[in-house]
Amino acid sequence: MATGRTHRPATRSRGIPEATVARLPLYLRALTALSERSVPTVSSEELATAAGVNSAKLRKDFSYLGSYGTRGVGYDVEYLVYQISRELGLTQDWPVAIVGIGNLGAALANYGGFASRGFRVAALIDADPAMAGTPVAGIPVQHTDDLDRIISDNGVSIGVITTPPGAAQQVCDRLVAAGVTSILNFAPTVLSVPEGVDVRKVDLSIELQILAFHEQRKAGEDSTGEDEGAPPMRATPAGRKGPDGDMPAVMPA
Repeated sequence: MATGRTHRPATRSRGIPEATVARLPLYLRALTALSERSVPTVSSEELATAAGVNSAKLRKDFSYLGSYGTRGVGYDVEYLVYQISRELGLTQDWPVAIVGIGNLGAALANYGGFASRGFRVAALIDADPAMAGTPVAGIPVQHTDDLDRIISDNGVSIGVITTPPGAAQQVCDRLVAAGVTSILNFAPTVLSVPEGVDVRKVDLSIELQILAFHEQRKAGEDSTGEDEGAPPMRATPAGRKGPDGDMPAVMPA
């Protein structure tokens, strides 16, 4: 089986827009659910609804893959699963290293969905010497002192950072120096990487803040106006440091 060290997804070379690439996993998730129910074909409208997009956008996205469906029949589910999986590089083996085996890192290590989607957790790494040798999800944790060797021995090109924010950049630098070219960052901080290294950031607190914004809007629609006794919102000075790093300026509405 090919490894992630020697193969890269073909999406960029084929000129597929990044916005389309970002939606491909949504289509794949919906298609996989249909496949598990032995549904042979699906219309663009049905698939678009399941993926949470409009059907015109879906058809445009699939045109980049060279898949246009059959009028009156729709799309072949199994073929689309294969086609999107291939385009995303999921027909290959992608060894992944997780750095920072706290609660979140351990939870990711125990997540069973990686293997079925083309990802293999090849190494768990932590800076705590007491963690060395401790099995998590059947994989012994290794110390960060050996990070370079671990990355090389396992052919890792994708690293997952679940460290505290203060350690994330240093870990990122070491991963990149060891040959990692893609990083999934769960640490609540912005990473600086050289050209050619891709970073995807997952910040749960930001997602919750966005949901809080929508909840506030919903509540506002049910009220007659602002609370007259509430103090005005003040802007946070740019560059001010908070417990999770730089705090964004809050502009009054």
